[in-house]
Amino acid sequence: MNKTNSKSTMRDIDERTNLAGNSMFELLLFRLGGAPGTDKRELFGINVFKVREILVMPEVTAMVNSPPSVMGVANIRGQMITVINLPQLVGTNPTKGLGILLVTEFARTTQAFAVEEVNEIVRLEWKQVLSAEGSGGGLVTSIARLDGDTESTRLAQVLDLEQVLRDVFPEQHQVEIESTHKLDIPPGTVVLAADDSAVARMMIEQGLKAMGVPFIMTKSGQEAWDRLKVMAAEAESQGLTIQDKVALVLTDLEMPVMDGFTLTRNIKQDARYRGIPVVIHSSLTGSTNEEHVKKVGADAYVAKFVAEELAETLRKVLTPRV
Repeated sequence: MNKTNSKSTMRDIDERTNLAGNSMFELLLFRLGGAPGTDKRELFGINVFKVREILVMPEVTAMVNSPPSVMGVANIRGQMITVINLPQLVGTNPTKGLGILLVTEFARTTQAFAVEEVNEIVRLEWKQVLSAEGSGGGLVTSIARLDGDTESTRLAQVLDLEQVLRDVFPEQHQVEIESTHKLDIPPGTVVLAADDSAVARMMIEQGLKAMGVPFIMTKSGQEAWDRLKVMAAEAESQGLTIQDKVALVLTDLEMPVMDGFTLTRNIKQDARYRGIPVVIHSSLTGSTNEEHVKKVGADAYVAKFVAEELAETLRKVLTPRV
């Protein structure tokens, strides 16, 4: 890496750390066309850190026997990248056409999403984001209140890109783990896990079950933090410590209300909990994100989702305690 790129990377890490330190993130807003039965064009969003670049729609080559929502592949800077028709997946009608391509990198994959138009990038606090689970939107993890907690705030649906990829390429998102990757944790303890994506939770649960590990699954950093405090109180009433109850915390980064960075910071800054190992399990892959995670105090980082790598990371973190 040359000096210019190195300085740019460090600035990137510092920028992200500053955002995380203030429980903030940036959301790219875009539109996908009219909702069914109406001309209303809702706002959608994804984390800016998953977006590699935004392009005017290039030529797309259709591929034989591709899934219905795959438009084909585009040659982008010498790389053949799959182009997914996002409006088709969410059921909207792009009356203005599909003029913009979002090239994304996350969960070890690169893919592009065709959208109607890109609007803006907004900087938000995680407390402005509420869980959408149970609201009927299977491809939406949360709702962002763009203008804060006001009745007139604009709303944006934050897409669950992990679920999107699983729907488009189900064969590529199967959990397989060898029996040799069984994991031992201290007797009487559990892994406390947090992830807002339903498909991610399912894959984590399958992986932990295959490892023979007891666990408690939560849907957000806030829920995990609340559960940790309840378990600490229970432990104290039994003359135990929280480390007699929780072997490790496994957390996603992007979650409504309280993100994984804030959860990690809360744990590591509290004398009662700081001895609990925290492993970040995120689709925000790459060396920059790994450096970012180290700066907020996590014990380890593992990219989603290779079950063997998750098992090995948990084993390394837990080895001194077993």
